[in-house]
Amino acid sequence: MPDARAADTDRAAAAVRTSVTSRPARAGRAAVRLGALVLTGALLAACGASTDGSASDGAGGDITLTVDLFGSFGYKEAGLYAEYEKLHPGVTIKQTDTEDENDYWKSLQTRLAGGGGLADVQGIEVGRIASVAQQQSDKFEDLRKYGAEALKDEFAPAKWAAATGRGGEILGLGTDVGPEAMCYRTDLFRQAGLPTDRAVLAQKWSTWDGYLALGKQYKAKAPGRSAWLDSVGSLYSIMIGQEKERYYDASGKLIWDTNPALRAAWDHSVRAAQDGLSAKLDQWSPQWNQAFAAGSFATLPCPAWMLGYIKGQAGENGKGKWDVAALPGGPGNWGGSYLTVPKAAKHKKEAYELVKWLTAPAQQQRLFEKQGNFPSATGAIEKVAGAKDPFFSGAPIGRIFGDAAKAAPVQVLGVHDQNIAQQITNALSEVERKGTSPEKAWDNARKGVENTIG
Repeated sequence: MPDARAADTDRAAAAVRTSVTSRPARAGRAAVRLGALVLTGALLAACGASTDGSASDGAGGDITLTVDLFGSFGYKEAGLYAEYEKLHPGVTIKQTDTEDENDYWKSLQTRLAGGGGLADVQGIEVGRIASVAQQQSDKFEDLRKYGAEALKDEFAPAKWAAATGRGGEILGLGTDVGPEAMCYRTDLFRQAGLPTDRAVLAQKWSTWDGYLALGKQYKAKAPGRSAWLDSVGSLYSIMIGQEKERYYDASGKLIWDTNPALRAAWDHSVRAAQDGLSAKLDQWSPQWNQAFAAGSFATLPCPAWMLGYIKGQAGENGKGKWDVAALPGGPGNWGGSYLTVPKAAKHKKEAYELVKWLTAPAQQQRLFEKQGNFPSATGAIEKVAGAKDPFFSGAPIGRIFGDAAKAAPVQVLGVHDQNIAQQITNALSEVERKGTSPEKAWDNARKGVENTIG
C-alpha cells in the first residue's frame, strides 16, 4: 500500500536488504521499504514452460515468479509467499522492493518504454492506476483472458472500476484500501497531561481545528523534544484523502488549484508548520524510521496500512504505547494498491494465478490481521470487523477502520494525482523547514505541477 501501499509503503531506510529474513512490517505499507528483498521458497510444478512459450527457469519444470513492489505489501511478513509455494510445489517467488514509490514509478516507466526488465507481477499505487487504465493499457495484460471477470463481485465497485480500461480491460486486481484514523502515543500524551482514552480524543479532535488546538496544548508540556505530529506533509495527505474531488473533477478537468477542499488542507498544514507542531521529518526517510523508537512525535495520521509500518519501526518496545482513534473531520481514504501483470512478463498465466490468490478474501483477511492492510475484497471486510490489536492497546481496529471504509468518499482518480500531490507536499516542506512564505510555496507548487504534467 500506497498505498501503496503503496501498501505498504513505504517507504524505509535507503539500504539494500539481500537476506531472506523478514523485514519490519509495512506503503502501500507495513514493512520497511528497503531496496531489494529476495524471497525464496519451494517451487510450482506442472508448469514446464511459461505461457508465452519461453523456457522454464530450472530443471524439472520449476519456475521462478518475480514480483516487483514499492514499500512492503506484507506478503512475506504474513507468510503468504511461503504458503503459496507450499501449495504449488515448483514455484519460487522472488520479490524486489523500492523504498520510495516515486522512484519505483519512474523506474517502471523506463522499463515499460523499453519493454525489458519487467517482473511477472508489478505493484501499482492507487494514485497511478488511472494512468495505467487510461494511458498504458497496452503495456499490461488484460486479465479477462484468464477469467478475471468472474471475480468482479469480490471487490468493492470503486476498487474494481479504477483498474478497468476504456475498452473494458481488467488491468489489475486490488490489494487493499486505506481507510484513515489517527494513531497516537498514549505514554507521551500522559506525560503532557492530555487524555488518552480514544473516545474522549475523538470528541476533542472531531474537527481539524480541534486537532491543532490540542497540538498546541501538547506543545506547551511536550516531553523531551517530541513534536505533535511527524510532518505537515502527512497532515495534508490524510486531509485530502477525505475529499471526493481533489485534483480532478468527475469530468476529468484539473481543479487542484481552485479546489476549496484542497486549499483547506493546505491552510491547516501551513498553520501546523507555523505553530511549530511538526517534527519536520520526511516520511519514509531513515530519520523518520528512527523517530518511531525515539518517541519523536505523539500523533501520526494513520491509514490502515500504517499499522504494520509502526510495528516494524517501533519494535517490541512500542507495544502498548500506541493507540488508534477516529480521524478528525470524518472518514477518508489514503492509499491502496493493485497487482498487475505486464505484457512483457515471462510467466503471464502463472503470474495471474499468484495475483488472484494473493488478492482473494482469505488472504486479504490474513493481511489485515497480521499487517493492518485493510481489505478491498468485500468478502473479507465483515470477517475483520471484530479485530483488535494488542500492540495498539487493544484498539478495535476492525471497527475503527471498517467504519471509515464504509463511509469514505469514492474518490475521483486522475492520471497525475500522485505527481500533483508530490509537488504540493514538497512545497509544504519548504514552509515547514525553510520558513518559506505560504504564498511563495504555493506558487512553487503551481510551477512544479506545470513542469511535471505540462
